[in-house]
Amino acid sequence: MAAGKRVSQMRTIIVGAVAGGMSAATRLRRLDPTADIVVFERGNHVSYANCGLPYHVGGVITDREALLLQTPASLRARFDLDVRVRTEVVAIDRARQVVRVREVDGGREHEEGYDRLVLSPGAAPIVPDLPGIERAFTLRTVTDADRLTTVLADRQPRTAVVVGGGFIGLESAENLRRRGLAVSLVELDTQVLAPLDPEMVSPVHAELRRHGVALHLGAALTKVLPDAVELAGGQILSADLVLLAIGVRPETTLALAAGLTIGPRGGITVDASMRTNDPHIYAIGDAVEKTDRIGAEPALIPLANTANRQGRLAADAITGKTVTLSRRLGTAIVQIFDLTVAVTGWNEKRLRAAGRTYQAIHTHPASHAGYYPGAQPMSLKLLFDPHDRRILGAQAVGGEGVDKRIDVLATAIHAGLTADELADLELAYAPAFGSAKDPINMLGYIADNLLTDGQRTLQWHELSGALAAGAALVDVRTPAEHAAGHIPGSINLPLDDLRHRLDELPTGDLIVYCQVGQRGHTATALLTGLNRRATNLDGGYRTWHAGQGSDDSAAL
Repeated sequence: MAAGKRVSQMRTIIVGAVAGGMSAATRLRRLDPTADIVVFERGNHVSYANCGLPYHVGGVITDREALLLQTPASLRARFDLDVRVRTEVVAIDRARQVVRVREVDGGREHEEGYDRLVLSPGAAPIVPDLPGIERAFTLRTVTDADRLTTVLADRQPRTAVVVGGGFIGLESAENLRRRGLAVSLVELDTQVLAPLDPEMVSPVHAELRRHGVALHLGAALTKVLPDAVELAGGQILSADLVLLAIGVRPETTLALAAGLTIGPRGGITVDASMRTNDPHIYAIGDAVEKTDRIGAEPALIPLANTANRQGRLAADAITGKTVTLSRRLGTAIVQIFDLTVAVTGWNEKRLRAAGRTYQAIHTHPASHAGYYPGAQPMSLKLLFDPHDRRILGAQAVGGEGVDKRIDVLATAIHAGLTADELADLELAYAPAFGSAKDPINMLGYIADNLLTDGQRTLQWHELSGALAAGAALVDVRTPAEHAAGHIPGSINLPLDDLRHRLDELPTGDLIVYCQVGQRGHTATALLTGLNRRATNLDGGYRTWHAGQGSDDSAAL
């Protein structure tokens, strides 16, 4: 009999005691009151809210204990779980169905047997092999946060460099600014937040700079010095504190050593029931490859909601239920000072790289009815397949209301709604909360115009090519709007005067634009009805102007 194995009870060992691991353990206990469940966690804490760590460092979440959702003692009392912290599983013997366990304090090792094994080791921060890198911090665990808050309190650093412009990097930069530090953000790409397309990320860059974050884009860290960092090209940035937020990679050391299958993206391969190629071993969470909903391909999506879902499904499968994990969209959101940014599905860059046919729509609505006080602007981008009308992705940037719009769009994709069907959604409306034509409905109306009315639109990054080919550019905004800022080379013929000034239009193809696209649509419909070949600039001047703050069409 394998060491530690009980005869009368099914024994499940779970490796990792954060989101996925604890979801599996508690669900399994609800399904099987007699199961022997042991959870090993090499860190100091279990079941904690690591998404809240940057906000604890920044002083927004002042109570550290609020992040610690459970303890080994509370889990024992409520669920009769044997949770052992500072205990690391270092090897798996699949033939004997045992794991070798090492106590972090003292290094003593022993074996534990299992009937079922669930791997939930998570993902580890990427730490490049660079001179002086040992001085840099990461922010992944409660222990990491404790180290940072101690340094901030004791050493009172004045300058910080955050390396990495993803979600955690931006949250960290914001919260270090809240603590009063002068913050520089270094990002290898030419933009922060890779899931955003260039014209959508432009206001994010502006918001960071407005709040005093110095952006160093297209820059590579080469060395960490005692009180600074050095970038490729020799630039030196003052850095009393260095925080790495470059990204994470799946923790697959155990799985690799045990001969479990690793997928093309570097994560553990599992089937629909979270089972690995060993029928007795399951894997869940950030260490596992998921199936992308848009491309049906393996993907790494390190999000807590997916980890929790997988933990529940693994427990269900262990107890004999038939389960399957749906394909994932990677829906995500982040608050950056006064701006909210959210994404779901694929972006335009990814669709172009994959050679996918798509149609893009940009709108710039208000969060609720404009006549009700406090309406905040937002920008929405919808991507869909013009052939089957399937929604492929969406992005939202703005103030309040961004979260509920991206959630509706993520739900629509999951439900298989087409882009034009968004017009039919009955969404809650009152002036304080939305508009009679909600921004989601408006995306559906625009999609319907494109699909059924023969309307043509042009994207901001396509404009220069169309003008070079001989098209003329017409601004249908008011003279005051035109004077305040316009696309070079455009002639100003306001929409309300257009019918009476048709003879002033240049011959040949016309590209029409307004501020956000709505008046441009009306003008395009009028001109098309008069047998002029007219195309509306999607998203209008605002989208074009935002695109100019990016690396233009080269970024797409």
